[in-house]
Amino acid sequence: MITLKQSKILVTGGAGFIGSNLCETLLQQGHSVVCLDNFSTGKPENITPFLENKNFKLIVGDIRKLEDCQKAVDGVDYVLHEAALGSVPRSIKDPITTNDVNVSGFLNMLVAARDAGVKRFVYAASSSTYGDSASLPKVEDVIGKPLSPYAITKYVNELYADVFSRTYNIECVGLRYFNVFGRRQDPNGAYAAVIPLFVKQLINHESPVINGDGEYSRDFTYIKNVIQMNLLALSTTKTEAVNTVYNTAYGERTTLNQLTGYLKEFLGVYDPEILNVEIKHGPNRLGDIPHSLASIYKAKELLGYDPTYSMREGLKEAVEWYWTNLK
Repeated sequence: MITLKQSKILVTGGAGFIGSNLCETLLQQGHSVVCLDNFSTGKPENITPFLENKNFKLIVGDIRKLEDCQKAVDGVDYVLHEAALGSVPRSIKDPITTNDVNVSGFLNMLVAARDAGVKRFVYAASSSTYGDSASLPKVEDVIGKPLSPYAITKYVNELYADVFSRTYNIECVGLRYFNVFGRRQDPNGAYAAVIPLFVKQLINHESPVINGDGEYSRDFTYIKNVIQMNLLALSTTKTEAVNTVYNTAYGERTTLNQLTGYLKEFLGVYDPEILNVEIKHGPNRLGDIPHSLASIYKAKELLGYDPTYSMREGLKEAVEWYWTNLK
């Protein structure tokens, strides 16, 4: 396990899927954790177990308000900035709100962190930044044009972080997440991610609908690998390892047809009827790229990243969690 000297760490979006998992790990390691969340997508139940911990502090606030950001960074050593409005379809439907949260909110957090003298600012970047680049695997310094408002906002984050590191000498590390999945990822709502959505539907004997023919592929990345990357980004002492971005992935791709096959296999252990649920197909989704596969060479070389969970191993563990919590 990667450990830091005991620190005070702010996790923005700490009640969300990734944020709450980070809070839990940091608390287990003995750190003081501040969680900033406005609960627009985060869930109170994700952090309920932490509220009795003397090392945990919840601030209900919005990154779009500079004063909330300033309050949250007070006395903090490090920032893990996870707060964002995700989803490509949501950004296409409402680009203004996506920009307000992901760009203006990000800038507020950078300014607050700079002014508070935060040691390092680690932020959630996105594989959507690769846009229309057709090259595989995705290498950090080769990107294309963004294909959605969401992708634009996440690329702008990287540009702002780079400028702040050069201009104000604040250490920034961006982690380009590739299709993260795992416990506490919300299966409900119009913009639910594909894995929890399909799990919920299969448990209910409903037919998941794949966008397209199912041969689009993604580098699905289990949450525990993502936690490892965040801890490495916080703890690295290598000068050359900061003020840059890293792919945060497993380094293998899985088609949606393969994914549904795995889900039926793992869920079928609990309920054999799931094996007979039909998989349906619909039109391709606007803004989707056909294939996504990360090179994790840079993270291995500079951070010592060594993902411990394959996609199948992570999926099996995630399915067990969903079966217990959705039934």
